[in-house]
Amino acid sequence: MTATELPAETTTTSLPATGATSATERIGLLVRDARRHRGLTQQQLAERLGTSQSAIARIEQGGQNLTLELLGRLSEALESELISVGPAGPTHLRVTGGTPLRGSVTVKSSKNAAVALLCASLLNRGRTTLRNVARIVEVDRILDVLRSIGVSATWDAAGRDLTLQVPDELDLAGIDADAARRTRSIIMFLGPLLHRAREFRLPYAGGCDLGTRTVEPHMIALRPFGLDIEAHAGEYHATVGPRAGERRTIVLTERGDTVTENALLAAARAEGTTVIRNASSNYMVQDLCLYLQLLGVGVEGLGTTTLTVTGRAVLDADVDYTISEDPVEAMSLLTAGIVTCSELTVRRAPVEFLEIELAVLAEMGLRYDLSPEYVADNGHTRLADVTIHPSSLKAPIDKIHPMPFPGLNIDNLPFFAVIAASATGSTLIHDWVYDNRAIHLSDLTRLGADVRLMDPHRVLVTGPTRWRSAEVVCPPALRPAVCILLAMLASRGTSVLRNVDIIARGYEHLYERLVEMGASIEVFSD
Repeated sequence: MTATELPAETTTTSLPATGATSATERIGLLVRDARRHRGLTQQQLAERLGTSQSAIARIEQGGQNLTLELLGRLSEALESELISVGPAGPTHLRVTGGTPLRGSVTVKSSKNAAVALLCASLLNRGRTTLRNVARIVEVDRILDVLRSIGVSATWDAAGRDLTLQVPDELDLAGIDADAARRTRSIIMFLGPLLHRAREFRLPYAGGCDLGTRTVEPHMIALRPFGLDIEAHAGEYHATVGPRAGERRTIVLTERGDTVTENALLAAARAEGTTVIRNASSNYMVQDLCLYLQLLGVGVEGLGTTTLTVTGRAVLDADVDYTISEDPVEAMSLLTAGIVTCSELTVRRAPVEFLEIELAVLAEMGLRYDLSPEYVADNGHTRLADVTIHPSSLKAPIDKIHPMPFPGLNIDNLPFFAVIAASATGSTLIHDWVYDNRAIHLSDLTRLGADVRLMDPHRVLVTGPTRWRSAEVVCPPALRPAVCILLAMLASRGTSVLRNVDIIARGYEHLYERLVEMGASIEVFSD
């Protein structure tokens, strides 16, 4: 078989953005999806190739050595070019909706906790092993930055656990500026780095298009540790002076997650006691606190808005920490089941961080069951299995808006727009945090929803919606992008969602997992 350029539209599959999956496993996924797209069983494909069903099963599981000759025969049998040479174009999805999902799905680990813990590893002179790490683009970007300044980061054979070793001297001049500018999480390097260098530069943070988000709260939180920042030509120029005594009290001007994490990271290696008031107690902050305790840092007030940190100048410990499950992914999967009127079980849901969301859904008429609670592998987070049932939903009496934990999570708010569109009545969704994320939710109108933009922070959603298929370009923000995909699952007919690469920032193998529950999703590139 000779290598050819991709045709204008070529079927592929959802592949990891990292090196976690072998080439044979990736090709196996291509074969599986192409076979399903053609409506063939493994036995039928085996008959076309003159081989056995078990051989096809081995190919699809990545357990079969593949020759060019066999790949050519597979391409002919499936009427699909499986391999191409040359750069791939943007990734798109073809979604045939209107079919209920079924079965169960397990929540993966937290993206936001993972990036916080990667930044926190800079504090430790010993070995840090993070278990159950999300294999997503956002993690890869932080790893690219860490490796560029000299940190050793090694995945285990299964590609789930990550071991990090920080050198005595960091190469801050060699920082990967491109990777740094493509993630807002880079701002959490400020807290650890102020202990490593008297002067350093950090590229401006990037990420989703969510409007202007000031870094001033971070500056307020870090000044007591001697950090002074000036912005010049796309970089933060940082200088570190004397700290404010042995006991510091910091009152955060906003109860933000990353602001609290930055203050914790700075306090961890500052000798003496730091009291952080108006602190976030959200899930990623709790993961970070648990990790710092393993390093020997004293952290009191876990789960509250006042954290008392007893720092140590030197942190040198070999630690293993298992990251907790992601409540935002859990809400995404619950939403997929709700809008498709499905009987679906979401396993290992961190109900501790979903209680308000579930209470609002119950008010709207959602019928669901909770299993007995059990403890996550981090030894702290409360989990349960949530089984939802097809329900007739009605609009809530009050508006839906986020609040700091234990309120409704800001990242879960967009999913309520899709849910409200499936409910009878009008629902006001108020996103007071981000400047223009509500604007992206108006893209649901392309699929038949009645979404009226009141201002950059509020939308009025009236349902129930008769969802219809459409072609939509992915909005440049992660959660609204996933909302469009979930609405397409509810829409009869075939929809196309273009330029979906942003979804890989926060979700691991999302399309494949939805397909396993009965969704019809085809991934293709130009």
